[in-house]
Amino acid sequence: MLLDQHERTLAQSEQALAFRSDHINALADRAGALKRLKRHEDALAAYEHVLAQRPDHLGALNECGGLNVRLGRADAALACYARALAIAPRTVELHINKGTALVALNRFEEALASFAAAAVIDPERAEAHYNAGLVRLRLGQFAAGWKNYEWRWRKADWAARRRDFSEPLWLGETPIEGRTILLHAEQGFGDTLQFVRYVPLVARRGANVILECPVELTRLLQDIKGIARIVARGDALPSFDLHCPLFSLPLAFGTTLETIPSAVPYIKASEPLLRKWATRLPGIARPRVGLVWSGSAAHLNDHNRSIPLRDLVPILRLDGLHFMSLQREVDAADAAVAREYGVTSLGHEFQDFSDTAAVVAMLDLVIAVDTSVAHLAGAMGKAVALLLPFSADWRWLLDRTDSPWYPTMRLFRQSAIGDWDGMIERVRQELGDVARRSGKAR
Repeated sequence: MLLDQHERTLAQSEQALAFRSDHINALADRAGALKRLKRHEDALAAYEHVLAQRPDHLGALNECGGLNVRLGRADAALACYARALAIAPRTVELHINKGTALVALNRFEEALASFAAAAVIDPERAEAHYNAGLVRLRLGQFAAGWKNYEWRWRKADWAARRRDFSEPLWLGETPIEGRTILLHAEQGFGDTLQFVRYVPLVARRGANVILECPVELTRLLQDIKGIARIVARGDALPSFDLHCPLFSLPLAFGTTLETIPSAVPYIKASEPLLRKWATRLPGIARPRVGLVWSGSAAHLNDHNRSIPLRDLVPILRLDGLHFMSLQREVDAADAAVAREYGVTSLGHEFQDFSDTAAVVAMLDLVIAVDTSVAHLAGAMGKAVALLLPFSADWRWLLDRTDSPWYPTMRLFRQSAIGDWDGMIERVRQELGDVARRSGKAR
């Protein structure tokens, strides 16, 4: 329905422009419709047409900035924001968006200055504090970062995630021995898998722990040490005394880089599922390598983290390794590449993450982009080669090849925005050495 509406807006604006090509409102409507239709290059060109007619059009300058960031042209975005801020220097949104462009370039101190400028103009603007928190976490400044991250609940786009419990929020200040606490997953699968590590720490303080999480994770997480009861999100909750979102637990425990609870594995595959999937895996002597090359298209940063399977062909051509797809959903183009290179595909048969875990347990290595399966493999203590974009998520910190969250994970980073080829070549070279050693061992 929305798609039809955007198409209608596009058609109406183009019809208006046929009569008057410089009609500023029609030009802006056309650009907005193209953006909402995710025709990003066309939308950028359309906003530039708006600016050709009205160079001081703040909306067009702001949108050009955002689209340039989306298209991997953060330097061009900064030029747009500079022009806009010269016209309206006290516009909070422009300072925040400029900070976002600076983050995309890994210019973090400058980004913090932009978010601080926004907060000076509007001290209650949640995005300014929240975005600054993400930068501080990326810089390893955890004390300030966790505190800033709590501003997420005041962002408009988080309204649907807020839980209005009458029971008080626990952030570590009060004793919880003998009390029942609800720990609830608030974000994606990977986030839940990463922060469920805190459950045993909460239980160790004497609390009775109820964990609420997505139904796709309940079977996998039910045996985590310290969970008294697990509830699928959406099901009726038992009574409890306190609650805490999983992402607030690092703040509650005062987590620093040195005190991250990093012992793995804290997630294990079930024996019945190990036996089930053992019959499905090829009985071969070659090392088994799991592949995850894309995440949910609904993720706001998916364009920056996912790649087509075709990009991994230099790795797929290596001899001495057997590749297995862990993707639950595979489009036609990726499926064709998988068939061409003999990739075993089992992901479409996974019922939930318990099945994924059973297959991961029988692999020698997982190569993944920044998705939930990477977190799962890391939590299971499996060897993981994580493929990261130039400006990676905060949890992978800066310039590190290791992760304090997952000791068995190796991080491979783009050396420039969009440079997957150079990184994949580095992975190919290292994997080639593994395959050659394996061949000699046989």
